Amino acid sequence: MSRPRVAILISGRGSNMVALLEAAAHPDYPAEIALVLSNRADAGGLDRARDMGAPAMVVPSRGRTREDFEAELAGVLAAQGIEILALAGFMRVLTPGFVAAWEGRMINIHPSLLPSFPGLDTHARALAGGVRLHGCTVHLVSAGVDEGPILAQAAVPVQMHDTEETLAARVLEQEHRLYPAALAWLAAGRVRVQGGRAYVAAADARGRLVNPLPAGAAVSTQAPRD
Repeated sequence: MSRPRVAILISGRGSNMVALLEAAAHPDYPAEIALVLSNRADAGGLDRARDMGAPAMVVPSRGRTREDFEAELAGVLAAQGIEILALAGFMRVLTPGFVAAWEGRMINIHPSLLPSFPGLDTHARALAGGVRLHGCTVHLVSAGVDEGPILAQAAVPVQMHDTEETLAARVLEQEHRLYPAALAWLAAGRVRVQGGRAYVAAADARGRLVNPLPAGAAVSTQAPRD
């Protein structure tokens, strides 16, 4: 059985991209990373992807309209037979038309426990807000920024002497564990959206997602009964 072909979209260093590529290198992983694509030619993740043996290319976004950029992007994705998009530090807001074309097939990871702290500077805002738990969220992409049905979350405690940097480092560690698991669920056909919420069929009848995700965990949130 062929694995769905995934494109990872990046704009920077691509640390989550590396986590996805490492996971997909295992023969039992249910998705194939067929392409890494950036809107910036200077994105550090492009060289990292090539070093790991992944095809990598650029569709530049600077100096052109969103529509022109997305038209070229869509053409490349179609030519490569891409079936799922994974955004990993992709710093472009996509148009509603593009998002609609990939509905249910495009995911993103965000460094907060959505719906809290959408947008930028999430760690600084979490510290300023005095929250006791912070973390990351993998969600299906919708037309609203950092909205869309939530697939999975991992939480970390905010410690008394945390700085933005120390908190970000602990959250990033969980991102690298959570994102490959969530992409695997989507690629394996386990995700169902109902009433604006995403449900993931469990590998067995026991588990719900534990936060932080334990090492090697394959158990997902249990889907509701119809």
